Amino acid sequence: MFENKYCYSFPAVRGQQAGRPFYIATCPLRIIPKIFLFDEEEVPAELRAQRTLNRTRLPEMVRYLVDNPKEYVFSSLTASVGTEVRFIPHEGAHDLGVLQVPMDAEILINDGQHRRAAIEEALKEMPELGQDNISVLFFVDEGLKRSQQMFADLNKYAVKPSPSISALYDFRDSSAGVARYLATEIKPFVGFTEMEQSTVSPKSAKLFTLSSIKQASQILLSKNAKSHFEDGDLQIAVSFWQACFGVITEWQQVHNKELSPANFRQEYIHAHGIGLHALGRMGKSLIAQHPRDWQHVLQKLSKIDWRKSNPIWDNRALHHGKLSKASSNIKLTANILRQALDLQLEGNDKKLEEEFSSNHV
Repeated sequence: MFENKYCYSFPAVRGQQAGRPFYIATCPLRIIPKIFLFDEEEVPAELRAQRTLNRTRLPEMVRYLVDNPKEYVFSSLTASVGTEVRFIPHEGAHDLGVLQVPMDAEILINDGQHRRAAIEEALKEMPELGQDNISVLFFVDEGLKRSQQMFADLNKYAVKPSPSISALYDFRDSSAGVARYLATEIKPFVGFTEMEQSTVSPKSAKLFTLSSIKQASQILLSKNAKSHFEDGDLQIAVSFWQACFGVITEWQQVHNKELSPANFRQEYIHAHGIGLHALGRMGKSLIAQHPRDWQHVLQKLSKIDWRKSNPIWDNRALHHGKLSKASSNIKLTANILRQALDLQLEGNDKKLEEEFSSNHV
């Protein structure tokens, strides 16, 4: 019966997991939208083998493919074939050969439906991508229950990388490039940046995370994660953070080994991400209001008492005695810095300060 069916033929390698055969095949991108299906969104979750497609994720994935046709990397799709397949081994190579899948077979994606949808959309903009290939891991389907379990197993141990290590390895993100340069070349960050984790452990010899440096510099330069950072932006960031180092005594003490990083984090606000982000927000206002003499005005920052025990940080950097990186807390902390430098509060920052004052008389 199989011999009478028209088939797709894929170069493939055969393997075995848990007593079941699987096949790793190479498929041209142009045929991915035609043969790989995903469950209709209208079908109830209990009758599907995967989550529904989140279309808000697709534009960014499509742009990644289209903008990087010579550099993109897409990991394998995992699919279940709902019928019998045939593997024809090459002579002398038992597990290397050709996988034949009937054209009328239902092939469901267990992992990678967003990659499949992005490929389909990208091909509309750049048809030449269809000549590229992607690897596909095929399993022979044993029914809905087995497919649902496969989905659960495939996603159970998936862990999103920390923002810091993403910034460390992402060379297409220009803001990450700014952060990497600051972390490796500029005080107060050089030698004191946690490059991999998203938090700094209590006993660590580090002070700041790479992701915090990235975010604080984005705030400073009035840019978001998708903005392009020019050389001029890097120069501003370098000048600002070096100037901050020059007027913040505790940062200097840590670098001079007069104050341990652990004690610094325990006692001070500006040893944490909220302090860094607040400095970035203040710096944005400072440079806008004093474009020519901002470094001179910044000298007033040396008068700030950054100790957590200072009541001025209550309900700003501290909430019920604990540091808070909520957006409103960062803004209120930055307002203290602005006021210390006699900077004008404008727009939402002014409104937030008025609300804070009325609630904490």
